[in-house]
Amino acid sequence: MSVKATGKVSLAVMASRVLGLAREMLFAGLFGGSRWMDCYYLAFKVPNLLRDLFAEGALSQAFVTTFSKKLKAGETREAWALANKITTLAAVFMGVVTLVGIWISPWIVELLTSFARVGGAPRAYAPEEIAFTVTLVRIMYPFILLVSLAALAMGILNARDVFGMPALSSCFFNLASMASGAALGWWMDPEWGKDSLVGFAIGVVVGGVAQLVCQFPALRRAGHRFVMDFRWRDSGVRKVLGLMGPAVIAASVVQVNVLVNAMFAYGVGEGAVSWLSYAFRLMQLPIGVFGVAVATVTLPAMSRAATAGMGPEFKQTLGDGLRLVAFLVLPSMIGLVVLAQPIVSVLYERGAFDAADRVRTAAALQAYGIGLLSYAWLKVLQPAFYTVDRRWLPMLVSVLSLFVNAGLNAFFVFVMRWGHESLALTTSIVASVNFLILYVVMARITGGIGTADLAVLMGKLLVAGAVMAVVCRVADQGLLGDPAALTPWARAAALLVTIGLAAAVYLAMTALLRVRETRDALVMLRRRIMG
Repeated sequence: MSVKATGKVSLAVMASRVLGLAREMLFAGLFGGSRWMDCYYLAFKVPNLLRDLFAEGALSQAFVTTFSKKLKAGETREAWALANKITTLAAVFMGVVTLVGIWISPWIVELLTSFARVGGAPRAYAPEEIAFTVTLVRIMYPFILLVSLAALAMGILNARDVFGMPALSSCFFNLASMASGAALGWWMDPEWGKDSLVGFAIGVVVGGVAQLVCQFPALRRAGHRFVMDFRWRDSGVRKVLGLMGPAVIAASVVQVNVLVNAMFAYGVGEGAVSWLSYAFRLMQLPIGVFGVAVATVTLPAMSRAATAGMGPEFKQTLGDGLRLVAFLVLPSMIGLVVLAQPIVSVLYERGAFDAADRVRTAAALQAYGIGLLSYAWLKVLQPAFYTVDRRWLPMLVSVLSLFVNAGLNAFFVFVMRWGHESLALTTSIVASVNFLILYVVMARITGGIGTADLAVLMGKLLVAGAVMAVVCRVADQGLLGDPAALTPWARAAALLVTIGLAAAVYLAMTALLRVRETRDALVMLRRRIMG
């Protein structure tokens, strides 16, 4: 497992996630937790869900696995031919999906809002909200076609050990969608009413174009020359489609659960969908920076190692990936849970986003944070099953998880009458159960992936994390607890100092406990500072 490669991807993904967070901050300041913002978030979840189903989840993993194996076997010409065939197939199929989706958007929205009309939910959609959501869905649907092609480009580059530009491509999406969305939104409604959100919906499509086009130069340098190829009766194409079948369900289980949560959330009350979305964006930051970065580097390595079966190289690569995720993500999990309110206040609390929004978003963030490590681990563990042709196992576990998620949501909202944070808690529970089952299964079929080493590491990390949590708690109680006690800039500075001190304490404790990943991380950091 290359810590150096992971570091490069982490920096690129961090830039993307920070820009994504900036986009959420813009929404929070302009629209807060309004019902129209709820409509926008619910509408965006449709193409966003399909992105994980067909693009960055199933399609990307299946293609990278097959493409990497062909390169490993020396079949370079066949690998590039496969890339052209799959790209052509994806363009045609997702084009049809886009057209059909635009046509059936009223039925999609009807399904998404149906949960707010059952079980005695305290709130239901108004007709104008349903109509507005349909409009937004239709505008944003082409995003799935663009992001599918962008994901394939990313997969080709990753398989060629090019990680920087693919990881940065989301930066182009965020920048383009924010700039064009804000300009169009202001032009359509200078008062930033609901019509402004139509401008931001158009911005999503503009961002999708930018995410795809920015990778073209890197693809050309990597040797890819795209030619439309409709000869889909090919063993490689069949292999990719065979891997995609179960991966469509397994790789996107958390996103499906988040969509189901949003469907239930509208029945909880106005603003619930927005609060969950704001919190989920914050949870995605460490997952994107660390979990996705490790998975991006690990997947091609595991695919190449799997050509020789589930031997020592494969198990070492997977075990190292899980250990590195634990080392990087555990402090993020603790920080998000303990410092939820000051983090939400500094990032979101301005304009239309008030103190009530802060409290409710922070509650959702704490509930999401509980499952953060499991969610990040799944980013590494799930693709491992596809590289060793055990693709049906994650699918079966994910199907079970979907039923558990829906059942817990219905119980919490309609029976216990709990608030929106219970829906975030359900996501954490499901992610944790999903990971534990898959980990046990993978350990059994491989004969062991370093469980004892991981357990020892977790013990050390929990000790270091406990000390770090005390530092965060003291700072929260003594300095960060009252938003009115400091100016916004002073509060942001205090939060940054707290995070920096907590990170230093965590690193010092892990170094004292002789955690190997600490040494690797410090060496990489020293090299960057020294040039």
